Amino acid sequence: MKTAVIYTSQTGFTKRYAEWITEKAKADIFDLKEAQKKAEDYFSSYDAVIYAGWCMAGKVVKSNWFFQKALSLKGKKLAIVAVGASPNENPEVDIAMKNLLTDEQREYIKGFYCQGGINYDKMNLPSKLGMKMFANALKKSKEAKQREMGEMIDHSYDVSDIKFIDPIIKFLEA
Repeated sequence: MKTAVIYTSQTGFTKRYAEWITEKAKADIFDLKEAQKKAEDYFSSYDAVIYAGWCMAGKVVKSNWFFQKALSLKGKKLAIVAVGASPNENPEVDIAMKNLLTDEQREYIKGFYCQGGINYDKMNLPSKLGMKMFANALKKSKEAKQREMGEMIDHSYDVSDIKFIDPIIKFLEA
């Protein structure tokens, strides 16, 4: 199956997942900026197109480009991979994933989540400041789980693992 993996990454976690998917699926890989330069129908020659982006405020960054492109790729295997700092078992991940796709989009796009981490050293200043403010707000919460999450995201960490791409590979192979 001819597969394209398109990604955007700020701190490297999404790029790592895109590379792992590319390797396992024997796919072609494109940074989003490179993909945006391709001809309008370039990706129609692929059997499967996967877009991987990092999460910010419950959304996948620059996913609108993929959603627009996906309209002309219906009938192909289409997937969006959200890479975020929250552990897979965090209930907020389920909520974000439910809100990621519309009911119509779910008919032709499959959504996946892969936990990554936080790397403050590679973040741009606005993202770094926003995350630190969010972490501090969570640490002041009355709820223990919120405070725990605030402590977790207050510093850099990496919980990415190649095993989290297994459902994506199974989707491609089905």
